[in-house]
Amino acid sequence: MPQVPYRIAVNVEWTSKCNALCPMCPRDAIQQPQLMSLDTWRRTLGRIGADEVFRVVIAGYGEATTHPGFFEFIDALRDHPVRFDMVSNGHLLDPDKLAHLDGAIGLLIVSFSSIDPEVYRRVHVNLDQARVMANLEAARTMLKRTRLAISLTPMPECLPALPDTIAWFKARGIDALTMSPTLYNRGGNLADQGVATRELRQLIKRHKLRSQELDFVPGARDIYRQWRHNRYKCLPRNVDLFVASSGEYLYCYNDVGHRHAIGNVVADSIGDTLRRRQGMAAIASLCGSCNMRDRYGAAELARAGVSYMRSLSGLAA
Repeated sequence: MPQVPYRIAVNVEWTSKCNALCPMCPRDAIQQPQLMSLDTWRRTLGRIGADEVFRVVIAGYGEATTHPGFFEFIDALRDHPVRFDMVSNGHLLDPDKLAHLDGAIGLLIVSFSSIDPEVYRRVHVNLDQARVMANLEAARTMLKRTRLAISLTPMPECLPALPDTIAWFKARGIDALTMSPTLYNRGGNLADQGVATRELRQLIKRHKLRSQELDFVPGARDIYRQWRHNRYKCLPRNVDLFVASSGEYLYCYNDVGHRHAIGNVVADSIGDTLRRRQGMAAIASLCGSCNMRDRYGAAELARAGVSYMRSLSGLAA
């Protein structure tokens, strides 16, 4: 069967367990948190090809650095032809882990809420802010082949101290600072925490941050082909494929409860899974309260012509 005529990003969840209890993450929807096995990870790597996938992000709804097989999992992805990035809360990014992932991971993205200790404690619940900050300073000096970026949390309570937070990073030579212009209402738990996208975009522009809007967008041609081939015209769903810690492909990465599997890495290729999803309509329980569906307007789609590799050059500048 011919391959799917477009490329996607893949979001891989090494574990759905986490050492944090952040209020913006609807973790209560995950009924049975679990760890990905090394065999499932190797099968996942075997499914990922550069002809269909332009980027893999190790993230999901857990903290990758808590996985007991962290070092083995990093070793397994070395020399893979597709780029691998990682998202972390930074709490367990000690020197051993930093040294091991350097060069194997292309971009290490650490989520950070605020330089204000009280705000950090409320947003990144269960994490030690001082420890995270020390790990980030170590990462700044240790990482030679992996880029370090900070994902600043767009929660309303984080915004008053945003200038001071930015100043702390820049004083330490950490300049790749990013923020999403959308506060994701992934599980319906942030309906009362809204910050207008327009306001967030203004903050991003004012502080010269990098917007995360197009990180999962490969290019204009792929966007057009995704739009053309998928029955459900939801750009965030169609540009990304979520691989859960169980090895199941999920309908959408906003399926926090992991209830809508559409395949498994053991039996199904990425191409077969995408073809299956192409004919699927919206799932009311997922899509009804999601604020991601209309995230991209005409201006954002026009900018999608800039490739992901070109966008990364902005982080290196």
